[in-house]
Amino acid sequence: MREDYLKQIQATIDYVEAHLAEELSLARLAQVAQLSDYHFHRVFLTMAGVTVMEYVRKRRLARSAYQVAHSDAKLLDIALENGFQNHETFTRAFKRMFEMTPADYRKQRIKPPAYPKLNVLQGKYNPYLGGIRMEHRIVTKPAFKVIGYELRTSTNDGENLRQIPAFWQDYIQGGWGRRIPNRVHKESWVELGICHSFDMESGTFAYMIGMEAEHFEGVPEDLVCREFMPAEYAVFTTPKVPPAQLSPSIQSTWRAIFAEWFPHSGYEHAGTPEFELYDERCHPGNPEVQIDIYIPVKRKDG
Repeated sequence: MREDYLKQIQATIDYVEAHLAEELSLARLAQVAQLSDYHFHRVFLTMAGVTVMEYVRKRRLARSAYQVAHSDAKLLDIALENGFQNHETFTRAFKRMFEMTPADYRKQRIKPPAYPKLNVLQGKYNPYLGGIRMEHRIVTKPAFKVIGYELRTSTNDGENLRQIPAFWQDYIQGGWGRRIPNRVHKESWVELGICHSFDMESGTFAYMIGMEAEHFEGVPEDLVCREFMPAEYAVFTTPKVPPAQLSPSIQSTWRAIFAEWFPHSGYEHAGTPEFELYDERCHPGNPEVQIDIYIPVKRKDG
């Protein structure tokens, strides 16, 4: 990852650590990183594996647990010192993570270590391993309609990394695609996996599997119809790999886009829906497979 990006993200991590007792918002932390809100959200998520607000929550709870275990300080004082507004909020969050109240945690004499903050400057990840090349094209896609199936998922604790593959398995094994009417691509099977309706504070978003459609007439009631606005996209193609390696290849390409391409591209994420395109290149029977990744972009200010 480019050194400037590493330093910008590490600066926000250091800022979080120094201001845990204060109100912290995504907008404020994006300011510290000198990135737009949504672009910062995606860069941090790519590097840390959690959203920045989930990271803040976990750091507050990790420090709280250490203080509960290693001091005799009042629980309310520990709560306030770590950015929780009251005892009730603190207890609820603590119990959700540690499956017991702070008082019970202290009674059980659990002695957790002082977990260090994240340090992205020590990362050893090399996104170019495995033959990933950051060749891309910029395309403007007109508004398009999609019919398909949808779920609401979250990046917290990697929930989306479990739910989305399972969703695809249900879709494929159930032959759900055959129920999608009015397809634009009548002679071939072209499917989209679309992420949209992001909530940066909670880390939730909608994920849709579907196909482009000519119109929404006669659609079964249990299918979802969405129309997406015109947008400019940076399009990346994953390297050709054996079918069993497609999922890791896609994840590596996503990471490389944010780690290697964005920092010197002159673009940032536009904050609108992004999608993966699956066509005949990844159909069963192919010895090697690949897909396209469409990321909405806009020129950086200045």
